[in-house]
Amino acid sequence: MDQGTTPPAPDPAPHRGPGAGSRLTRRKPVERLITESGKGEGGALRRSLGVWQLTSISIGATLGTGIFVVLGEAVPEAGPAVIAAFVVAGFTALFSALSYAELAGTIPVAGSSYSYTYATMGELTAWVIGWCLILEYGVSVAAVAVGWGQYLNELLDGTIGVTLPDALSAPPGDGGVVNLPALVVVLLAMVLLLGGARESATANAVMVVVKISALLMFCAVAVTGVRAGNYTPFMPLGVAGVNVAAATLFFSYIGFDAASTAGEEARNPRRDLPRAIILSLVIVTVLYCLVAAVAVGAMPWQDFTGSEAALAGIMEEVTGHAVWSVLLALGAVVAIASVVLAVLYGQTRILFSMARDGLIPTVFSRVHQRTGVPRANTLIVSAFCGLLAALIPLGRLADATSIGTLFAFALVNVSVVILRRTHPRATRGFRVPLSPLLPALGFAFCVWTMTGLDAVTWTVFGLWLIGGLVIYFAYGIRHSRLGRPHEEAR
Repeated sequence: MDQGTTPPAPDPAPHRGPGAGSRLTRRKPVERLITESGKGEGGALRRSLGVWQLTSISIGATLGTGIFVVLGEAVPEAGPAVIAAFVVAGFTALFSALSYAELAGTIPVAGSSYSYTYATMGELTAWVIGWCLILEYGVSVAAVAVGWGQYLNELLDGTIGVTLPDALSAPPGDGGVVNLPALVVVLLAMVLLLGGARESATANAVMVVVKISALLMFCAVAVTGVRAGNYTPFMPLGVAGVNVAAATLFFSYIGFDAASTAGEEARNPRRDLPRAIILSLVIVTVLYCLVAAVAVGAMPWQDFTGSEAALAGIMEEVTGHAVWSVLLALGAVVAIASVVLAVLYGQTRILFSMARDGLIPTVFSRVHQRTGVPRANTLIVSAFCGLLAALIPLGRLADATSIGTLFAFALVNVSVVILRRTHPRATRGFRVPLSPLLPALGFAFCVWTMTGLDAVTWTVFGLWLIGGLVIYFAYGIRHSRLGRPHEEAR
């Protein structure tokens, strides 16, 4: 077994018993998670990703709609203090990122926080987290794809003078019939993923370079239009406004954990996964704060209301030339496409792990022998996300994604503390400093940020969890491989 997959000290056997309670709390041994790494039905995933490819996956999954589109929704909530909201959301993500880095370096598997909670809190909690990750990954693919269509229209308008009609570029509820561009970008990402992990990671890395360049170009050009008066009053809607904006903007940080879903395709996961997670979050946070500071300085915060492609509008207003907004729109089209690609990748790998454990149908764990890709999984997830993107408005998708992610992140902070106690001698590629203080702060920040989401979002989240529990008790608990003695003996 190579350096990247050396298992930690043996885990005690999971608690089992005849009662329902013991089945719900049974834990999957850490060494079994490591032993099964990469294995699927009919084939195996391929270890082909290095630290820079993993970092690009995280940046690719994070840097996109949050700054290009959701910024326009957050500024009216906080005013110029949207900069502070980005910092608050960034700290919330940072504490959780530290916990993710330790867990990814200790249990380098594809399931991300689903697998971490399976090893520390038991099967039912793991299922709930996996169900929340479908909100984080699967639903956010749809939300991001919606934003892609908005910038595609900006690009078409600036280059050939035409735009897609609302009927074909907006979902029902936003004045349209179907969001065709959103569906198209999901299908394009699907085609790249079917080619193989290494090939899609290379395409993602190129797109990451393009979108970072686009944001740096925006800052260099738009800073000439900054007016000091646009920063005052800095907090017109008070601390409550910052809280609400931070909850919305947390959507912008979703994806930094995407590298952890590549644990079974990384060449040296114990070393490279923690580095990729931390490095990607630092890069993204600096860019977000820089772009937000320039944006609110160049345009009065009241003018952001209803602006879905705010950065492109600022570029044109500052320069008086459409060419700059066209270039930014092009960068945004590439940027958001890379988010769709990276997040769709993460979703398929999480479902791969859940299927391997028997909690969802095994079709999601089948691996194509030639490409090393879970092909059926990719096709099914892409179809689901594409239809969701074509038919559901962005705002509701973004909020639903944020609450599911915050819930998962909160439990990841708990998991790192539990694993420290149950496996103190396990090999760790990274250790959270000042534990358990920082994980506790990460948990508290997640809970606090969740309070900024509205009652409708909480209701949707509650219904989502109920639906997940119904599926688990109807299918997952009866098909779990952890409950089969002959499976555990493998």
